[in-house]
Amino acid sequence: MNQTTGPASFGRVADDGTVYVLTGDGERPVGQIPAATPEDALAFYVRRFETLEVEVSLLEQRISAGALSPEEAKKSVNAAIANVNGANAVGDLAGLTQRLEALQPLISEQSDARKAERVRLQEEAKAAKERMVAEAERISQGSDWRGGVNNLRSLLEEWKVLPRIDRATDDALWHRFSSARTTYTRRRKAFFTEQNAKRDASREAKEQILNEARELAHSTQWGPTAGAFRELMNRWKAAGAAQREVDDQLWTEFRALQDTFFGARQAVFESQDAEQTENLSRKEGLLAAAEAEILPVSDVNTARSAFRTFLEQYNQVGRVPREQIRSLDTRVKSIENAIRNAEEDEWRRTDPEARSRAEDTVAMLTAEIEKLRQKIVKAEARGDQSAVDKANESIATYQTWLDQAKTTLAEFA
Repeated sequence: MNQTTGPASFGRVADDGTVYVLTGDGERPVGQIPAATPEDALAFYVRRFETLEVEVSLLEQRISAGALSPEEAKKSVNAAIANVNGANAVGDLAGLTQRLEALQPLISEQSDARKAERVRLQEEAKAAKERMVAEAERISQGSDWRGGVNNLRSLLEEWKVLPRIDRATDDALWHRFSSARTTYTRRRKAFFTEQNAKRDASREAKEQILNEARELAHSTQWGPTAGAFRELMNRWKAAGAAQREVDDQLWTEFRALQDTFFGARQAVFESQDAEQTENLSRKEGLLAAAEAEILPVSDVNTARSAFRTFLEQYNQVGRVPREQIRSLDTRVKSIENAIRNAEEDEWRRTDPEARSRAEDTVAMLTAEIEKLRQKIVKAEARGDQSAVDKANESIATYQTWLDQAKTTLAEFA
């Protein structure tokens, strides 16, 4: 047997050129290279061993680094052991086998770690899916019709990347998640169907309002038509919103019709305001002239004639601003009252019956005073002072009434 050190020490070359490898059970032939020297033949099979050794080293590195799954590592080790045991190579094949077998505990540890990691990932996946199911069910009962779609879509994408858990649990959770999405989709579809129906009804109502507004836009019945437009606006607000673009278009036309009517009304009112302002100035001028001519009333007939002339001119002037009407009417009424009072005074001065009654009153009171004076003379003759005093008191009272009666009679002068 060749006694060189290294892999070659595990082989020999027989006289017939057969190369043998030494094993724990003895030796076995690995091959023969005709026409090669024993050294070259042995070196050839040593290189085969070295190749195996490199492969084993690489496998050790990959398994230590966790580059292979435990199942793959176990298969690779078993295949490598079989390959080493039957290899036609010269070297410490038993040592390579021991190195490979020494990997088994590491593979078992990695397998246990993989199982624990798988359990952990499944628990996390289960918790995540339960959370997503709860969120999906919450969304399905809400009314966020725009954000809800995006949220459910994000949840679905997140679900897809999560690992499956045990089939029964995974199927149950998926059923709840899918049902929530279906519920939300149905409710959302029903909501938008209802909204579309409302928008169509709103559009029809507003189109009807527009038809009525077109008939009113050029009306000159300012008060009633303004009230009608206010009622149309109330109906417009109550009609709700149509589809946005349609609603904007309808509103633009309705607003334009309103502007047409109210613009025309404003123009008329502005013209009327200017005319009424001019009328106010004319009436104030007529009033000032009438007040200067008539007041105070000195001659009733002249004042009445002047007042009639004033009223004819005054009434021919058109309307004035509403807020000025009362003050103008008050001034006209003052002139009229002054004339009426003067007429009443004149009548009292020229009334024959009243004059006669005033004269009769003066005569009666004068006679009564004369009678009282005669009583005083008689009482003094008797020495009846009490009767004298009483008669004097009566004379004082009658004298007061006589003075008043004379004043009344003097008014008829």
